[in-house]
Amino acid sequence: QVQLVESGGGLVQAGGSLRLSCAASGRTFSSYAMGWFRQAPGKEREFVATISWDGGRTDYADSVKGRFSISRDSAKNMVYLQMNSLKPEDTAVYYCAAGRGRWATLRLNEYAYWGQGTQVTVSS
Repeated sequence: QVQLVESGGGLVQAGGSLRLSCAASGRTFSSYAMGWFRQAPGKEREFVATISWDGGRTDYADSVKGRFSISRDSAKNMVYLQMNSLKPEDTAVYYCAAGRGRWATLRLNEYAYWGQGTQVTVSS
């Protein structure tokens, strides 16, 4: 059974930083792309960042480019999202997701497994 568990969320002031972590188990983790998505109250879940199976390719939503960075440590079955220069509009529940294939993708329906989410709140 595949399991994804996010951690690292919390309350931070605007301009601050947080590092989200995602621990994966139950699958050959290193063979699949991984992604981060977020969902704010009253809004649809949206793409944030993705990384290919080998870490060779990453992609970001325009709203977070230059501020967020996704990385993975396949030996530890971990994925990270470093978030800098946080803004109040970054407030959301952040979800880790495991892809159906190897290649980085921003399409929500190309992710097969999801974590339970971690809350990030940025105060102004």
